[in-house]
Amino acid sequence: MSKIPVWFDADTGVDDATALLLANTLDELEIVGISCVAGNVPVDQVTKNTLQICDLMNKQYPVYKGAEKPWFKEYHDACFFHGKNGIGDAILPEPTYEPGEAKAWDALHEAALRYEGKLEVIAVGPLTNIATAIVKYPDLKKLVKRVLIMGGSASGGNTTPAAEFNIYEDPHAAQTLFMSGIPVVMCGLEVTMKAYLTMEQIDEVHAHHTSVTDFYYACTRRSHTVSKSLGLPGLCIHDACPVLFAAHPELFKGEEAGVFVETQSELTLGKTVTDLYSDFQFPEKNTFVVTDIDRDKFAKIMMDALMSYRD
Repeated sequence: MSKIPVWFDADTGVDDATALLLANTLDELEIVGISCVAGNVPVDQVTKNTLQICDLMNKQYPVYKGAEKPWFKEYHDACFFHGKNGIGDAILPEPTYEPGEAKAWDALHEAALRYEGKLEVIAVGPLTNIATAIVKYPDLKKLVKRVLIMGGSASGGNTTPAAEFNIYEDPHAAQTLFMSGIPVVMCGLEVTMKAYLTMEQIDEVHAHHTSVTDFYYACTRRSHTVSKSLGLPGLCIHDACPVLFAAHPELFKGEEAGVFVETQSELTLGKTVTDLYSDFQFPEKNTFVVTDIDRDKFAKIMMDALMSYRD
């Protein structure tokens, strides 16, 4: 079976790092490049984190620095959840290699040309890099097979009552993607809030005491405490959802829908407006909105992936 070539675009925080650790273990996927965007933490820290995670996996995937801020709004980080360094204040050795010289959007376009329409993009942060590539390279819409995102919500948000963090951070970029004509798979809060590990499962992973499982335990302590204070049943690994969907769509449920992003209203800025639950229907179904996941199978795959690494 030929592997799916994937480009991974991230604002590497706790769940981004975990999603990358998962992607690296999936036989169905071939990571061809990673781009970094400001989101959970500033882009320089994101880039450092990404290189460190690659080193942790004993890989040297090509890594490229991208956007330092959203297109039109002020940048806000999520350090309250992800820690000052984005990875729960866990400590990793300094990176052993440097990011590529190309800008993220240029490197993405080059990879899309190389794979001639087969490349899939997994984007788990604000969509600034992806949208910049779309605007700079109009042919990208014919070169990328689809974009799978962690972002948005068909109901309420987690940053404002209306908006999820990744979309809210750069709503204009998100709207550019949804209007681009590239097929989108949206793993929003409806599904990602069901994709969690309990503390008992995290402890089980930690019991293996490898570099990866020790890192995962250290980097999730802060975010698990925040999750517990919010009354959640475990630690949601939001960004793992589009990764797992790319490899195992049979574990998910969803529906084709029209999705657009609110970019004008102060009150609902960043809301992913969908006709999924509406009598009114948009003329075009531009997005597959994922709404459910087999949580037990998700947890097993996620735990097996983390425990598969050996020192």
